[in-house]
Amino acid sequence: MPYTAHTAGVPAKERQDFWQDVVSTAFVPLEAVFPDKRFEGKLRATTLGALDVIDVDTTAHAARRTPKLVSSAPSDSLKLGLFVKGRARLEQSGRQVMIGAGEMAIYDTDRPYSLDFDQPTRLVVLMFPRTMLGLSQDRVDLLSCTSIPSDTGIGALVAPFLLRLAAQLDEVEVRGGARLAANVVDLIATMLAARLDATPADPDAARRAMLLRITTYIEGHLGDPGLDPAQVAAAHHISTRYLHKLFNAEGTTVAAWIRERRLERCVRDLRDPHQPGRPVSAIGAQWGFPDASHFSRLFKAAYGLSPRDYRNASAEH
Repeated sequence: MPYTAHTAGVPAKERQDFWQDVVSTAFVPLEAVFPDKRFEGKLRATTLGALDVIDVDTTAHAARRTPKLVSSAPSDSLKLGLFVKGRARLEQSGRQVMIGAGEMAIYDTDRPYSLDFDQPTRLVVLMFPRTMLGLSQDRVDLLSCTSIPSDTGIGALVAPFLLRLAAQLDEVEVRGGARLAANVVDLIATMLAARLDATPADPDAARRAMLLRITTYIEGHLGDPGLDPAQVAAAHHISTRYLHKLFNAEGTTVAAWIRERRLERCVRDLRDPHQPGRPVSAIGAQWGFPDASHFSRLFKAAYGLSPRDYRNASAEH
């Protein structure tokens, strides 16, 4: 069930502590600062797999993720905020930008940041593990603390979807939440890939945009057992040599990236309490491992347990 918190009924002198506890529980530990005691706020949140969806409606205040809080409570998560009304000044990594209604911004919870709301504001925030997006830190840095419009390009598809998701928090079923979360983050990754492609200020932007398009393509084709470097290179009109160069610069290989992402999808499904009776071999086949014995060997090499034993151990916890 969604979590809901409201300052209504909370004495004015207690609202700052109350709200700070609310946002620290829903997001990551934060400091809340209010211009006066008349502050009002409402928060609704739900969790879909590894994705947190939070709808926040507040009056003027500031939220700070300080270096001390980052150090004491790291989360390895990213946030994407869609501003529905109002505005806020976002600061992170020496960069600042004013985000207004109809705009989005992405920011990193493991780097200090601040959001200053100078008027009543509503925003929908998605928080998810960095690994779901498939972005290295330098690419996150390129995108963080910038304004992303929601009225053009893929942003025009993402924003209405997020608004509908927020409006239906009470109706979204937890069953299938992990799959829905993966689809939502895949959509965000596609939007960010397009955003990188339109950001030429960084001399490496073209290379990074290409790599993000490639990893997004891989995510969409993990179930294809024939997915290999040649197919990926052909789909992006580049040579396999250049493709390998892109991944070598990230400290990995194309094959290793594909294998790891497939195994992560298998882990997600093996841990899904709504799929207890689904054959392990079917899960492997869905994510590009049609040979059950080969899948079991790869899985055990990566996680120390066979897929079946991993599922049983997860169920016990």
